[in-house]
Formats: sequence, C-alpha cells, structure tokens
Amino acid sequence: MNKNFKKPIILILSAILTAGLLFSFVDKNDKLFAIAKNLDIFASLIRELDSYYVDEINAEELVTIGINAMLEELDPYTEFIPEENSDDFRLMTTGEYAGVGALIGNRTGSNMILMPYKGFPAQSAGLRIGDEILKVDTVDVVNSLTSDISKLLKGPANTNVFVQVKRGTDTISVNLTRKKIVISNVPFYGKLDDQTGYIKLSDFTTNAASDVRNALVDLKSQGITRLVLDVRDNPGGILKEAVDIVNLFIPKGKEVVRTIGKLENVNSVYKTTKPPVDKDIPMVVLINERSASAAEIVAGALQDYDRAVLVGRRTFGKGLVQTTVPLSYNSQVKITTAKYYIPSGRCIQAIDYSQDNRDENGNSISIPDSLRKEFRTKNGRIVLDGAGIEPVEKTETKSYAPITYSLVARNLVFEYGNKFFLENEMIANPRDFVVTDEIYADFVASLEGKDYDYTTYVEKTLEDLEKYALKEKFFDDIKPTIDDLKKKVSHNKEQDLVTFKFEIKEALREELVSRYFFQQGIIEASLVNDDDVKTALGILSSPDEINRVLTASAK
Repeated sequence: MNKNFKKPIILILSAILTAGLLFSFVDKNDKLFAIAKNLDIFASLIRELDSYYVDEINAEELVTIGINAMLEELDPYTEFIPEENSDDFRLMTTGEYAGVGALIGNRTGSNMILMPYKGFPAQSAGLRIGDEILKVDTVDVVNSLTSDISKLLKGPANTNVFVQVKRGTDTISVNLTRKKIVISNVPFYGKLDDQTGYIKLSDFTTNAASDVRNALVDLKSQGITRLVLDVRDNPGGILKEAVDIVNLFIPKGKEVVRTIGKLENVNSVYKTTKPPVDKDIPMVVLINERSASAAEIVAGALQDYDRAVLVGRRTFGKGLVQTTVPLSYNSQVKITTAKYYIPSGRCIQAIDYSQDNRDENGNSISIPDSLRKEFRTKNGRIVLDGAGIEPVEKTETKSYAPITYSLVARNLVFEYGNKFFLENEMIANPRDFVVTDEIYADFVASLEGKDYDYTTYVEKTLEDLEKYALKEKFFDDIKPTIDDLKKKVSHNKEQDLVTFKFEIKEALREELVSRYFFQQGIIEASLVNDDDVKTALGILSSPDEINRVLTASAK
C-alpha cells in the first residue's frame, strides 16, 4: 500500500469505527447512520482507487482535496488545517514566529527582501528592500519558491542562519541569529497635528489591545485632545483583543459583543471589564471595505454607543465566529460555530451562507437591502444589520490612472526605488520628503526602453464595442465612427506622464520612503494626502459637528 495512504485511511477508519459504535445504539434513520454510511463509502472509494487506478495516486492529497471541497460548500472561513500548516496558522492568530524578521517575495523574477521589520535580525544586519536572495545556509535558492525560502529562514529562536544576497552588482553575506518575532498590531502611531493623535491598527493578534493602549497613553502624554483610530484594511483576529480595545474608550460593564450559535457552549456575552483609559476623548474611526471581523466589532460597538464618528466606506461584513477544534495527527479544523451581534443587537454578516440561500448556480448571495433590519444606537440613531458597518461620513475609493497602475504593476516604481536607494544615503522624514521635479525627471529617464504600455478604460470599451459589432454583423456601418473615436482617445504615454504626474509622484514617494523608514514610514507618508484623514480632521476640529453627527435623530 502507498505509504502516503496510511495516515488518511487511519483517520477515516477511526471516524468510521467511532460513528459505527454510535449509530449502533440509535435508529437507522438517524443522522449518525447516514454519516457512518458515507464515511464507509468514502474509505472504500479511496481504497479501490489506490488499488486499481492506472497511475500511482497520492491518497493523502486526494483526501485533503476532498475535505477542502466539502468545507467549501459551507463558508469561506471553515477550513481544514493539516499539521504542516500549523505554523502558518499560529502566525496568523498570534503574530509570533521565530525567524529573521523580513517579508520576502518574488519581484522582477527574483526572490528578494520586500520589507525588513524594524529592530529584528534582517534589518539590524543591514538587509534592505530589493536585496535578491541567493543562498540560505548552503542551499542555492535562486530558483526556489518563496514559500520554501521562508521555511529555510524560519527556525528555533537563537539558532544561526547564513544568508547571501545580491545588491546591485555586489554580493553580500550575513550571519543572522533567529529571534522570536512578534509583529506589532500597531505599526505606526503619532500626531496628525498639535491636538490630534493617530493610531494605525493593522491586526488583532495577541497583545493588540496592549499595543493600542500603549500608543494611546503615549499620545495623551504628548497632549492630544482628540483621536483618529484607523482600522482600514484590518482583517480582524482575536475577539478578546477587540473587546479590550473597545474597553479603552467605554466604561466597565458594558456589552461589546455577543456570540449566538447552535450549541449552548458557544453562546457568550462579552463585556468590558476594566475602567477605560479615556471615555470622553473625541474620536473618529476610519473603516473601509477591507475592515473585517474584529475590526468591525470595534467600529460597530463604538458606533452603537455613539462613542465615535465612523468615516470611510462600508466594511466587509464578516459576522461569523470560528472555533478551532483539534483533530487526529496534529491537524485542526476551524469551524464557524456562531454569529457576532454588537450592542445594538444587529449582526454584521453580509452574506448568508446557509444552503437554502443560494442562487441558481449554487452560490451564496448577499442579504438584500429589503431584508435588512433597523436597530438603534444609544442616542437613537438608526443603523442597519446584514451588510457590515456603514460610516456616517462616506468617502470615495481612491482611483488611479492606468499609467500609474502599469508603472507599479510592472515593478518600474520598485526598480527605481532600488536605484535611488543605492545613490542616496538619506532623505527627509516621511512627512517632509517630497519627490521633486528633479527626482521625477530622473524616474522618467529610467523608463527609457522599458515596456509600460497599457490600455485605458475608454480604449477597452472601444475594443469591446468593435468585438460585439463584428459579432452582430453591423461593424461596417459603424467602422468610420469607431476609427474616429480611436484616434481621439488613443493614449500617449509621454503625455500621461505629465497629466498624472501628481499621483505617480505619490506612488514614488511611498516607495522611496519605504527604503529608509520601512513600514512605519509608508504609513506616515501616506497620511499627508489621505482624504479619509482630512475628513476626520475636519470633523474633529468642530465639537458642534461631532455632537450633531452623534446625536442627530434619523428621519
């Protein structure tokens, strides 16, 4: 028998034996009988495939595929975690691992350092963004997968690892000592002006609440009298951390969220347990379509208590609770066991994944607006369930010109960052640094002979029109018109470099700042021209406006 077959078949047969013992005591029409019967069929199928299939099969891989396909029928958050993925799962939930402290990836066809985390071994040893990774210990990794290089760099804390990189024409070798890497949930905080503090909360792993608390206390010691909490692009994480963060701003004993599921032991009410750090400081919370789960609990609870003004765009709408259950052979399954309900009583889940809520193709669909229910905040403002958290002050998604997308996607901005960093030892701090016309001219010169062609939205529309006109046999009638339109809208790359100079400069600015000031610098630099931040500052500058927004009765 294929040795890969033994592990999954033992799992399956163990489940069959357990289920068989159970259903022997109940009526055959019971659900347990159906489960045991189908497990037996599944085990028989795998066994016969392993025996009779014309080619050698990997039974373990097939079982994993079968498990994942089964779970996909439920929701995107119920997932099987095999033993070999347990480290990655632990990193996502705790933010901790042992390694060199660098984000790596494949750019321009090479594996390289994309971001060394400040204060950890890679950055301390002088490794930089854009360094191409040649060797890890004795292993040549030039043609390796990024995931395989990542595994080589990770290892027990306080062990050594040799890394060789290429920087420009130089080859650099460093000996690093792996350390326990704890990624902060608050990559940046600071003052937007003399009175306004800003905290960027990027995750909800272990110590998220402590990270926010420390930032808040420090900012208050610097004299801030108002606050912007930014949970944009935050995918969520540990529920307790969300509750504790809300507790920083509302009194002890207040309900933050409750979970309700099928089993009694998953039904819980989570309340604040400590005195707040500041229950009165005027606040704005920034949200967007990628704010999810715990980020939505924080934003939603502060909205329900009329504690903060929400600015940005409607959140993702993930109101489902997952519980991790251990399985045999160190594998795990993360199962959706309940739904979140925030203080007003609303559930923020946007898509109903139940089997009876599917379209004709079997896909789960969003809850229609007609079925969304009204709830009330503490001050009586109307809020709705079923589609995430909606801000009071809505802002538009920032869009970029096709030329900017092309320059970034083709790594031409990234490549210029490598060039600039090699030629310039230092730049001004992230807020003061500007891409001068001289720098921009140098960037444009670096594009000479490089491919960054693109299709504008209007050109794509004309291409579609031409295609459908040919298909429907009336192209000859409109060809002169199409040809005339093509001439008028045909883009000129050189002109676009002038027309969209401002936004290309912004992309360059963040790329260049990252080389000197890392992730914190990118965030700080981006705040200068951030429309959401500008809206937040406008609201916070007027106590009357805050009062109006948080107390206005819905019509």
